[in-house]
Amino acid sequence: MRAIHPLPLRLAIRRAALATTALLAPLPVLAADPTLGTVTVQGAKQTEVQKASSVLAEVPGGTSVADSEEVGKGRTATLQDTLAYQPGVFVQSTGGNDAAKISVRGSGANTSPGYFREGLKFLFDGLPLTGPGGTPYEFLNASGVNYTEILRGANAFQYGALTLGGAVNFVNHSGYTAPGLRLRAEAGSYRYQKQSISYGGVEGDLDYYLQADNYRNDGYRDYSLSQSSGIVANAGYRFSPKLETRVLLRYRDEVHNDPSATTLDAALHHPRRASATAESSGNGARRPGSIWLGSKTTYTFDDDARLTVGLSYHDYRHANSPRSPSNPSYWDWHDLGLLLGYDRTDYLFGHESRSNIAFTSTQHLRGGVNSATGDKVPLKKVDYTDSFDRVIALGNDLNLVDGLWLTSGVSFINVRRKIDIDYAVNANRTDFPQHVDYDNWSVAPRIGLRYEFAPNLQVFSNFSRSIDPPATWEYSGSGPTLPYVRPLVEQKANTFEVGIKGSHGIFDGSLALYRSWIHDELLNVQIIPASATSAAVTGAFNASPTIHQGIEAGLNTRLWENDQGDLLRWRQAYTYNDFYYRHDTTFGDNQLPGVPKHIYQGELQYQDHSGWYTGINVQSASRTAVDYANSLYAPSYTIWGANLGYEAPKGNWKVSLDLKNLANKAYVTAVTPVYNAQGQDTASFWPGDGIGAYVGVELRY
Repeated sequence: MRAIHPLPLRLAIRRAALATTALLAPLPVLAADPTLGTVTVQGAKQTEVQKASSVLAEVPGGTSVADSEEVGKGRTATLQDTLAYQPGVFVQSTGGNDAAKISVRGSGANTSPGYFREGLKFLFDGLPLTGPGGTPYEFLNASGVNYTEILRGANAFQYGALTLGGAVNFVNHSGYTAPGLRLRAEAGSYRYQKQSISYGGVEGDLDYYLQADNYRNDGYRDYSLSQSSGIVANAGYRFSPKLETRVLLRYRDEVHNDPSATTLDAALHHPRRASATAESSGNGARRPGSIWLGSKTTYTFDDDARLTVGLSYHDYRHANSPRSPSNPSYWDWHDLGLLLGYDRTDYLFGHESRSNIAFTSTQHLRGGVNSATGDKVPLKKVDYTDSFDRVIALGNDLNLVDGLWLTSGVSFINVRRKIDIDYAVNANRTDFPQHVDYDNWSVAPRIGLRYEFAPNLQVFSNFSRSIDPPATWEYSGSGPTLPYVRPLVEQKANTFEVGIKGSHGIFDGSLALYRSWIHDELLNVQIIPASATSAAVTGAFNASPTIHQGIEAGLNTRLWENDQGDLLRWRQAYTYNDFYYRHDTTFGDNQLPGVPKHIYQGELQYQDHSGWYTGINVQSASRTAVDYANSLYAPSYTIWGANLGYEAPKGNWKVSLDLKNLANKAYVTAVTPVYNAQGQDTASFWPGDGIGAYVGVELRY
């Protein structure tokens, strides 16, 4: 795949020529021998991960890259493993399945781990996985992924992201990045097991990659069995140096139970027990075969301008609580995504100018939810067909003076939400309608500066606007107790960000400080608490003005190394989250619930030149508010881990041992926010896993 902002060929040639001249200039010319020998200038070949990091370094804001090879040194079970040690990213898996609570800059902080992901745009190779209904979680396991890009906030402008949190782009392996046969198996505590097999290759102008995997986890808690299997495939063809295309396919089948949130007392003293209502209410989900199909074609013109055309189709039917005796719901979604992009590089009065224009669209070709009793008696039917999100984005990077770049852009955003409640067993006794066709345009500008005061070190600042449309199902979900459409509008935020990133000496990292002024923030709250026979009912509402501000810091430090290649490295990520109301009539300046204020991850690892590595790691989080009244909190925690592994110098095999929660500490890993707990212990707490050991073995041929 080509980089997002490739240098034009003529510019690359010019820079190579300048570099060659600089190298040749100091060479003395000996009078006794007028003939100069051949001088060869050869740069080290960058990996795809290094190329992606270089490209994201040109974004004046918070970005990072997660290398799957680094993740593969330990357990690779969930999104929590994939996005570990990423500054600004809070992600916690619960219940042993692919569902996770994930939040960046407070996006989606107020939802339960089992919901569709909100506040972030997820993509595969730049093609959307996220649609108007949010992001289902069965594909968020990073299977077959080479590396993952994290672009926080409006720094995801290039992907047409509308969200406060930004975007997560999974870049797939291809025949070029993962050639040959690869076998990997993992096993560990609580009957965890995962197997995968992949094969990739290159035949002339054709490359291909295929992976199949199988996953099972009985889970730490009772009633948390999770099973899934899937296929990842893609093939690319280069018709000419100017024209190339790639087709991508993902398929996943999943079924899991859901132990649900429990009380704080139970989470700390009986963490392995499921909630009191989990099994009796049939909590869980069934994905009978989700399909994501994408295609991306790129044409490069003679002047090195580039045209990109992409299409994606997403079919994700599933059943929530299919064994529920009172309220199973059946969801059927079919999304179509479109990408049209054109970018080019020019020179304005001798200054490099990179321009781009893109049109992105995601639309429900079909979307609907049906709920019924256990005896299949209809309770509610909702149709979301023809809802869409469309963005026209124009951007430019202009080199003002040597080392100083101005980034500017504007997005024109069209959001349509078409909701029809075709049937509801309960009568609508409110003033809210049962049918809505909401269509609105918004404008989101962006401007930023970055100054490179050293070859690999820069400072940056930016100011941007984000528009978060409500997910379609938030207007009226499948619950029969809500026979009406809520009057929701887009969440709007103005964000200022400043920071520094790059490398110098033994240090490599980033630091970003941001503040967002938010209007109409979409907050999910519990409307009806859980009963002995049914789960809690939650709903989204637009809130009074709020503030999100914080610090995102990541630092890798080479504490010691020698000429043989032995290395002692300290990896750290710290996130400060300060999210609160601005003079709300009910809650004043209270903190928003759902995410800890302080989060720290650190790992001290020794890497021996022979291939052995070992390390210790720590994860710590401050207490977390559970309700908007700030009357109930999940306690702070610190847990320790360790790892040990060996990777053969030729890279043809490796083995690892990953140890989690060494002290077997009982702690709360995530919470489901409620409106006002009035200081009373409520079933809003998700226990973290206990002590665990996980072994991984990988062979390559």
